[in-house]
This record gives sequence, C-alpha cells and structure tokens, in this order.
Amino acid sequence: MAEKDKKGGKSQGGAAPAGKTPRAKKDAAPVAAAPMKPRPAGYKPRMKEHYEKVVRDAMRAKFEYGNVMEIPRLEKIVLNMGVGEATADRKKVEVAAAHLGRIAGQKPLMTKAKKSIATFKVRDGMTLGAKVTLRGDRMYEFLDRFVTIALPRVKDFRGLNPKSFDGRGNYACGLKEHLVFPEINYDEVESVLGMDVIVVTTAKTDDEARELLRGFNFPFRS
Repeated sequence: MAEKDKKGGKSQGGAAPAGKTPRAKKDAAPVAAAPMKPRPAGYKPRMKEHYEKVVRDAMRAKFEYGNVMEIPRLEKIVLNMGVGEATADRKKVEVAAAHLGRIAGQKPLMTKAKKSIATFKVRDGMTLGAKVTLRGDRMYEFLDRFVTIALPRVKDFRGLNPKSFDGRGNYACGLKEHLVFPEINYDEVESVLGMDVIVVTTAKTDDEARELLRGFNFPFRS
C-alpha cells in the first residue's frame, strides 16, 4: 500500500487517492513544428542559386534595368488552407494544420473568423483554417518542390493560368488536393484538402512578375 503524504494525504508513487479518478490529460493539437534540418556550411537552395545565376541576368537583359536593385525577386510565399467542415468538427482544422506544417516545413498559424455568419454557423473568433508564410531558404525549397514535384502530379494538369495576377506583381493559384506533395502519406489521409498558394514578388507590373516566375519554370498555359 502506498504511503500517504503527511500534508495532503495524497498517495505517493503516482496512484490516485481512493474514490477519485485521475483526470485525463487533454491531447495537444497535432500541429507539430517541422524545424529546418541543419544545413552544411555554404548551403544554398537550388532555386535561389538558379535565380542568382540565370533568372536575374535574364530579367535584366529583357527589361533593361539600370540598377541591379530594380530587378524583381521573390519576397515570400503564403500557403493557406481553409476547412469548411471546421464549424462541425474542430479536429478537422487541427489535422489540416498538421498536414500544412509537413508541406511547409514550418509551424502554421491558425486563421480565425473575423465576424459571425449565422447562415454558415460561423462565430466570431472561430478557427476555420491555417496558413504559413515562407521566406528565405524555406521559400525557395518549397518553390522547388511545388514546381518540380507537386504540379506534375496534379491530375489532368494543363498548366497554370497566366492571368492570375493581382495587378501588383503577385500571383495566386489553388490546388484541389494536397496529396500531390510528397510529404503527405496517402494512407494517413481521411479527407482530401485544398489549398491556396500565393507568390509575392517585388515586381511593379504583372508582365515583370510573369517573366520572373517563368524563370523559375512555372508551367503557364500558352
């Protein structure tokens, strides 16, 4: 029999006092951060090196920039995943966030509703999805996987829409299935999720941004 603690009468050794049931610990949300693995000294993502050696010079030759700082470059990539079933089951959002974290290699930020919409059973502050903002090396590494692995695996893929720019040099496209990314194990997926990919550039016009993304081998429809 476990000895009782002199102060509170609680049993030592981890057992709960007689007549009481130990409280079950709440499971943490399955949003695991995916820390970037240590890179060797002098490491540079393949797409970043491609920009510095090929894309930048090609852009300067075509648009005749007077200053090298005028040449457009990638600023960030935003990944957004909305979950319509979140109003009925919060765990759907947690699973989506975990998958997005795997794809991005970075812990996602939960997105919440800014106002209540009774028709869709949405309350102000309700968690409805997740998003990630990628910069630096992670941005270039994601871009590499997106262009060379994910897009070729899209069913009946016929190219990206070359007109999906916002007038300020930023491009957005959507994917119906997140399964196209190699980080997602098909056997672990209960429901297929869609996601948006927004590429933000420093280009001043859509034509410049389009040429920049073509330099990264974006497969635009002709």
